[in-house]
Amino acid sequence: MNFSHDPKLNQIFQKIDRQERLSFEDGLALFATDDLAALAKLADTVRRRLHGRRTYFNVNRHFNPTNVCYVDCKFCNFYRTPRAADAYTHNISDALRIATEAVNEGATELHIVGGLNTKLPFQYYTDLLSTLKSAHPQLHLKVFTMVELDHFARFYKLTDAEVIEELKSAGMDSCPGGGAEIFAEPTRSLLCTHKCDAARWLELAGKVHRAGIKTNATMLYGHIETIEDRVDHLVRLREQQDESGGFQCFIPLAFHPEGTALPHLPGPSGIDSLKTISVSRLMLDNFAHIKAYWVMLGKSLAQVALHYGANDLDGTITEGGELSESYSVEANHEVKMTKVEIVNLIEEAGLEAIERDTLYNPVHETMTA
Repeated sequence: MNFSHDPKLNQIFQKIDRQERLSFEDGLALFATDDLAALAKLADTVRRRLHGRRTYFNVNRHFNPTNVCYVDCKFCNFYRTPRAADAYTHNISDALRIATEAVNEGATELHIVGGLNTKLPFQYYTDLLSTLKSAHPQLHLKVFTMVELDHFARFYKLTDAEVIEELKSAGMDSCPGGGAEIFAEPTRSLLCTHKCDAARWLELAGKVHRAGIKTNATMLYGHIETIEDRVDHLVRLREQQDESGGFQCFIPLAFHPEGTALPHLPGPSGIDSLKTISVSRLMLDNFAHIKAYWVMLGKSLAQVALHYGANDLDGTITEGGELSESYSVEANHEVKMTKVEIVNLIEEAGLEAIERDTLYNPVHETMTA
């Protein structure tokens, strides 16, 4: 009996059933199919093989030290020039206050990324981490993308090893996955002319992994990229994971055009987002976790995505005021969800909510609303 009306999907189902690696051409075929129910079933089969009904979230908070940045990426509405009226750079006491609030709210993770600010000394970043870690040693510091590490090395004239070791010694526990955007050229250069290229991003990820530090990985989709660009991105991440093995989670990021240099673009549809999550789960056979990032998908679509291959919803992302970091506009401008809300979202989907720390160790095995 055929799995789908799509012959190519039936062939891919056989490979999935045998747990064989999918090819670039398979990835294109998955994106091309109009049998969304069959695609969901494929991705959910892999998701449940890996995790059963377990669905992860954490209690976290985001802090952005500065929004001043010289990299004028066309998809970004976060960066500001130094003289902009709403440009800011927080002092370390601001960060300490935010971290203390986060700990008091039950957060296990502080997520720190920011602009590439050429007015700050490297010691600002090491002092930031060491102060936070000294005050709250139990708080996991997930900090700085590969783009930021590349900036630190080039601007402060340090080797990659020096950057990684100094930040690690100061308190860097892991790294987020931002800055990957889309790897393929010329698309990447059209989007972010002044940002490090794909080879450099992947090189740094490998060096961080070899230093014993876990990272995540992302892909920004729904802008000017092609489907071939997306599959190429997934294949390159998979190859890097084969080599260095330090990626914990993959996060597809839905592009929102409002406030960017690409306001004429529609952004991805709900169907496109669900397809992207499913294809990511199927192509990234060496990634343990796929995240439905509810801040950019919206809560309802993220909930549906849990049946399209995703097994993680990110976290509560408690933040306020100007401390709002995104590549683009957050879905519905929502940046906070309570623990009860996120547990309800998971349980309404018929799944088991597991509060985790950053390294996917369960904080509480069972949660009830």
